[in-house]
This record gives sequence, C-alpha cells and structure tokens, in this order.
Amino acid sequence: MIGTTSFDSIFHTLSMDKNSNARAGTMYLPHGTVSTPVFMPVGTNGTVKAIDRESLEEIGFEIILSNTYHLYLRPGTAVLERAGGLHKWGRWRKNILTDSGGFQVFSLAPFRKITEEGVKFRSHIDGSYHLLTPEKVVEIQTIIGSDIQMQLDVCTSWGTEYKNAEKALTMTSRWLRRAMYTWNSKKEYYNGKLFGIVQGNFYKDLRTRSLEDVIEIDPPGIAIGGL
Repeated sequence: MIGTTSFDSIFHTLSMDKNSNARAGTMYLPHGTVSTPVFMPVGTNGTVKAIDRESLEEIGFEIILSNTYHLYLRPGTAVLERAGGLHKWGRWRKNILTDSGGFQVFSLAPFRKITEEGVKFRSHIDGSYHLLTPEKVVEIQTIIGSDIQMQLDVCTSWGTEYKNAEKALTMTSRWLRRAMYTWNSKKEYYNGKLFGIVQGNFYKDLRTRSLEDVIEIDPPGIAIGGL
C-alpha cells in the first residue's frame, strides 16, 4: 500500500525506513485499529478454516480477508443483507478486508468474458451466468460490510504481451473511477474504505502509469495487484 491524500486520513505513520520508504503505522478502520505491517488470515467464505473465532481474537488478529466472488455466489447478498453483513453473520467484531473477486474471475478464464461494462462469468458452483461491474462489486462489498474493499480490476498472467497489459491497466483505471463514484454515493451510511489497484503486469513503465492514474483518482488507499 502507498499513501495518497485520502489514505493519510486513515493511516498514522509510526516509523519509516529512509532507504526504502517502508512504513510501520496504524490504520484507523470502522471496526478498530490495525497495526501495520499486518498478516491477515484468509477466510475466503467468511470464516478462517481450522481455527475458531475465539482463538483468532486471543492470538490478536485485527483483520481477516474474505472474498467477494465466493460470498456473492454463496450464501449470496440477500442472505448477508438480512443477517446485517458479514460481521454479524460470522460474529467477527474486528475488521474485514474483501478482495473484489477480480482474481477469481481471472483464474476462471475459460468461463468469463471481459468487456468495458464488466466481467461476465459462469459460476463454478451451478453453471449460472453472472455479470460483475465496478459498481456492482462496490454494492456487494457494502452489503458484506467490508472495512476495506477492493475495486474490480483486470488481472493479467505472467507472460502477457505489452499491449494486452496496457489495455488491462487502462480498463482498471476507468473501472476505478466508476467504483469511486458508487462508493462516494454511500458515505452517508457506509464507513468502509475503497482501495484502488495498481496493474501493469511486469512492465515498469506500465506499473508507473497505473500508479499515477490511481493517485490522481485518490481513493482512500492503494493495493499492488497482479504479482
């Protein structure tokens, strides 16, 4: 993560390495503070496998990671909305970060089609077709109650040609603008933070351009994607 103007409003730097600019600090999120750098246990479907909630709290974890794609398909947004979000569903009192689902769609390449509108894909559960748009992904993560949500992005694989990596990052930047518009419309009742994602594959100039795009849009935080 790299701080933007917005990110500095939720992140307090405690120390910084002068050689690398790496920072240790504190993030102030809706369900408490998170000390960084931080390890996030993965709870893809809303729970961390092989360990109960009480043990997670006893160890001292301040945030876990869940996944928009999987939660959207099962149990679904209607169930989560009736439950009051994932925190109440899983009785987790601290923070939750959700991946946008972009990587899961990327990994299901034979079952998806990417257009300017979004990503159409076929469920790995029952074969039904769905469309994820930048706006819909924000809507889903708002229902989940994510403390940190990620924008929908276009992931590219190792060895992707330059022109295709460039196309992916420019689409990701356009999608971030759409996601930010939707996220901003929810600020009256939703306190979670939206993070933009840097793409560009392994091309240094594309990485730089993508980072500059995200900084210009100025979301609350930045994630480094596609590695």
